[in-house]
Amino acid sequence: MSQPSADAGHETVLLQNLQNGVLTLTMNRPDSLNSANDALLLTLLGAVQAAGQNPQVRVVVLTGAGRGFCAGADLGLMGSPDSVPSPTRFSEHLEHTFNPVIRAIRALPQPFISAVNGVAAGAGASLALVGDLRLWSSSASFVQVFSNIGLIPDAGSSWMLPRLVGPHRAFELMAFAEKVGPEDALRLGLCEQVYPAETFAAQVQAYAERLAARPAAALALTKQAIGAAMSGTLNDALLSEAALQDQAGASWEHREGVQAFMEKRRPDFLNRK
Repeated sequence: MSQPSADAGHETVLLQNLQNGVLTLTMNRPDSLNSANDALLLTLLGAVQAAGQNPQVRVVVLTGAGRGFCAGADLGLMGSPDSVPSPTRFSEHLEHTFNPVIRAIRALPQPFISAVNGVAAGAGASLALVGDLRLWSSSASFVQVFSNIGLIPDAGSSWMLPRLVGPHRAFELMAFAEKVGPEDALRLGLCEQVYPAETFAAQVQAYAERLAARPAAALALTKQAIGAAMSGTLNDALLSEAALQDQAGASWEHREGVQAFMEKRRPDFLNRK
């Protein structure tokens, strides 16, 4: 099931396709490497929020049309070189556009995959990092380009990147605006898989469908457990795990998993018994 999303000017900024429980959201501004304008970000926000309420959606994938994933904010919207935005304008812009999207993705109960098909730069790099899982094309690249224009990383990069590569390497990537290719991305932990560019879309769909066949409620609770552990102490994590395990243990998925184990068969987490 495909559904375009358009802004007031009738530009189709986001493509949506739901297949076998996998909702693929494709940023669709290929002529600008999917640089993000307000229409794209607000449409993406609405799509993510709707996905979280849709029981037919078991996995969400974000990717880009053409040869780019997302080249960051559309700088043309931020004024001319002779009209530098004030700090207040930057903060207002972020709170109106990128920040709500990042928050919505992190709050999504379903697994979210950042499928990086091409260049991910600036705030687009944040969208490449924010997924629960990150799949890269062999033609993908990542660059924290902010320092090249005298800015700091935003849209959550300062929180996400140090947690993946460590604070010192993160600062180096940010300070020098170093471009990272697929091999280094895999080595550094910026992605979990790298697929050939020519088969990327098909392999992402296959990976996502495998994930969609896993127990949805248990994965949502797992996301909660990881989120709590990332911001708390070991004891906080132990208490959170215990409480969430009560919820998981009361689910039909748990009963199906145990029954399948006893019957020596593969569990069916797609069809509630």
